[in-house]
Amino acid sequence: MTKKYQQVSFSSHGTQCDAWYFAGAPDGPFDGAAGRPVVVMAHGFGGTKDAGLEPFAERLGAAGLAVFAFDYRGFGTSDGHPRQRVSMAGQAEDYRAALNAAAAQPGVDPNRLVVWGISLSGGHALTVAAERRDVCAVVAVVPLVNGLAAGRTAFGQVGAAAIAKSTVSSVRSAVAGRFGGRRVMIPLVGRPGAQAALTADGYYESYTALAGPSWRNEVDAAIGLELGSYRADRRAAHITAPVLMQIADFDRAAPAHAAAKAAFAARAEVRHYPCDHFDVFAGSDWFDTVLDHQLHFLIRHLTDAARDSQASGRKVKA
Repeated sequence: MTKKYQQVSFSSHGTQCDAWYFAGAPDGPFDGAAGRPVVVMAHGFGGTKDAGLEPFAERLGAAGLAVFAFDYRGFGTSDGHPRQRVSMAGQAEDYRAALNAAAAQPGVDPNRLVVWGISLSGGHALTVAAERRDVCAVVAVVPLVNGLAAGRTAFGQVGAAAIAKSTVSSVRSAVAGRFGGRRVMIPLVGRPGAQAALTADGYYESYTALAGPSWRNEVDAAIGLELGSYRADRRAAHITAPVLMQIADFDRAAPAHAAAKAAFAARAEVRHYPCDHFDVFAGSDWFDTVLDHQLHFLIRHLTDAARDSQASGRKVKA
């Protein structure tokens, strides 16, 4: 089968990262004199681009958008060591480098960048978009925006004993990493009762069904120490571009109430879905609806018809 993307390599702080560039269908409604917008996307917590991003990229590309999907340093087919270590600050840096690389691709309008994130990368999308004026839209899908809120949700699911055990592993890994020792790795996802980052009922089956060949079911346990202070929601009010926030109302990984507060601060368009975290991916009941809402949002804000209507005061049908 012919690939619908081109392999692209770019540097983030001296490390080579791997990306897929989807040029998009020709002569689309988003094309302008300077080129077309490019959607820059990465996966969530411990995810890789071959673990569920391609269906999103293909649909957006078929609508006429360019798409740039990448792996963070230390994950998937990107270089970087240590492997499988989730760094909030490091992943935001990778997003910034990916935006710059995407803006340089042929056919792209460098002043129309769309930051697209899902789960943890939905929080990164808010963080990065708040800093830039070349971002023309933000799409945050089931975003994790508040680490403390996520921790409280996890506490209610697994209890104090499991949280204490996880904290010990986090401290051991952080200390080992600081002094050149062997870091503690834990499964990213496991069945209920397992020691893993995500253990809600059904999550193991849902995540592993998405898994591509480069995905590994492990992460550095030290992430537990960093997650509690993660507050992407504090940056939401500084975003000047239009924001679409897509919230799963029964989300057991990225609390819906925290995402809703961030959406209010960002003056976002909000879409709610009566489903859980993984029910927005391809093969699930809500995937098509989620994609339709993304395209409606982007058409309203990024096409010539939208810009013309804004100038004349008319409304555009999505």
